[in-house]
Parts: sequence; C-alpha cells; structure tokens
Amino acid sequence: MADSSFDIVSKIDRQEVDNALGQAAREVATRFDFKGTDAKIEWKGDQAIEISASADDRASAVLDVFQQKLIKRQVSLKVLDASEPRPSGQRSIISITLKEGISSENAKKISKLIRDEGPKGVKAQIQGDELRVSSKKRDDLQTVISLVKEQDYDFAVQFTNYR
Repeated sequence: MADSSFDIVSKIDRQEVDNALGQAAREVATRFDFKGTDAKIEWKGDQAIEISASADDRASAVLDVFQQKLIKRQVSLKVLDASEPRPSGQRSIISITLKEGISSENAKKISKLIRDEGPKGVKAQIQGDELRVSSKKRDDLQTVISLVKEQDYDFAVQFTNYR
C-alpha cells in the first residue's frame, strides 16, 4: 500500500483578504468617528496594504477594523506584518505586508518537531515553501496534524492535499 500524505503550507486566501479590505473601507467611510480624519485603507501592489489617516490613533483604529473583518472571514492575523504608524507630511501611515509561504528555517523547525515528537515512521520533506508529511498509517498523520496545531508559530499554518 502507498504512503498517505499531506502538505503543511502557509497560504493567503487573497479573495477573503480583498473582501475584508473592502468591508473595512466601507465601514471607515461611513463611521462617525472617522469623519474628517481622511482615513483610508487600500492595496499597494500585490502583497501590501496601506492605511492612512490624519492621526496615529485613527490609523490604528482603521487597522483594528481591518483585523476584525479578517477574523470574521477566518483569515489568521499571523499573515499580517503591520508597521508602526509613521508620520508622512500631515498624515500618519501604516504599511502592512502579507506573509505567505514557510521559510526554510521555519520548515526545519516543523520537520525537527515531527521527527522528535511525532510517531515513528513519519517522514517530513521540505519542498520549496511547503512541507510534505507522509506515513504508512493515516492515524499517524492525524497525530502530526494535532501536534503541529498545538504549536504557536508566528506564521499561519494550513494542511492541504490530504490523501
């Protein structure tokens, strides 16, 4: 019988992020506490978002609204890498980059965890920015999934291609 396997990845559902950004932009445009602050949230390129407002606290409030919309859409906040509010002329700007993919050092950490604490006979291979985990027993794969979910990594983790 062939090995069963699954992939550990860190991907962003861009459509959900775009929907959350659209909802946040509409809420910021209509909320009374944002009137006159010229607050905006918009895409800057493919993997970056920019928040601008007339004051630091208003820019931070827009970030909070955006984060709430992401949570409602089940998008992990770990995909966001937000800067501190910085002054730019008369405005305050927060730059957000979206983190996607598992770095090689993080993949090595997960692989070591699976080797050390996972069931015997489970193999983990690093393939680019994802990790392929395989085993003869499907129950062992379930154990590895729960083991990885228990860890608190600084990046979002999803499990795909379970077969």
